[in-house]
Amino acid sequence: MTMLMNEQTAIGDDALGIEGLSLAIGTGEGAVPLLADVTVTVARGETVGLVGESGSGKSLTARAALGMVPRGSRATGTVVVGGLDVLAAGRRELRELRRTRAAMIFQDPRVSINPVRRIGDYLTEGMRARGVRAKAATARAQELLGQVGIRDPRRALRQYPHEFSGGMLQRVMIAGALSAEPALLLADEPTTALDVTTQAEVIAVLKDLQRVHGTGMLFVTHDLDLAAAICDRVYVMYAGRIVEESAGTSLFQAPAHPYTRALLEASPSVHGDRAAIKAIKGTPRALAETPSGCSFRDRCPLADDVCAAEVPAPRPYGKSLAACHHPEGDGAP
Repeated sequence: MTMLMNEQTAIGDDALGIEGLSLAIGTGEGAVPLLADVTVTVARGETVGLVGESGSGKSLTARAALGMVPRGSRATGTVVVGGLDVLAAGRRELRELRRTRAAMIFQDPRVSINPVRRIGDYLTEGMRARGVRAKAATARAQELLGQVGIRDPRRALRQYPHEFSGGMLQRVMIAGALSAEPALLLADEPTTALDVTTQAEVIAVLKDLQRVHGTGMLFVTHDLDLAAAICDRVYVMYAGRIVEESAGTSLFQAPAHPYTRALLEASPSVHGDRAAIKAIKGTPRALAETPSGCSFRDRCPLADDVCAAEVPAPRPYGKSLAACHHPEGDGAP
């Protein structure tokens, strides 16, 4: 899908450039496709949302940006972070990328943080590897813990992960990602386990990082309200494909793809008061399924014979790009 360029974005200035990424994993029955022709870009200083139901491929796309693809999978296309061709990079190059130029906030901190090491070790290890002295690294770790709402940072550095709740441990992971002051931040549901007040505080910290360091952020979320509030552009993903891209709040004001409209109708707070949530009929198509035509057609009220026969190519509609044979939305041509 062709990018809707921000007016201030220069070619080659992207923090992340994914173009035509397809990912398949081998099984006893052949190759199973997981992602298909995914194009996502994030400019320096830009916040880009990636939304969709669980299982649509959002986290997989974010992980692919750091070369973290499933073992036994085959990736084609282009993934560039800070000038590095991620898909062609070796282990040493990827390690350096993750240590100095890009960071990721994972969805489940208990899986991602070593349970037998102290929080202080987790937070200072990367800084020490970059040449920061122990005392300075510890001071910076305390500062970051304070910024994400840990009340006693000095004590927290001496504690182990099992001594923290899920929400508190998520704050620790966010602090760890910020410690690298990365040019690219991949945030996979970073505020899901946090209360509303802490969520606002953490978003403010992330935005401050962007303002000071020009960090580009790919923000994976189910929260459409949050995406509308903080994202400059938003991609909508369904069954391993990008089905819509829109700049600013246009996606929420005039959605072009039927799937996008269905997501918004299932989230009444985005539009204001509604009597009831309108659920999307059916269930998401598994990434392993490879239907002809549009992958959303079984759940779409506008589907016809064309939708069953042809995979829709992205095309402009209003202020969006929509991969749909029948896009529609207020204010569109």
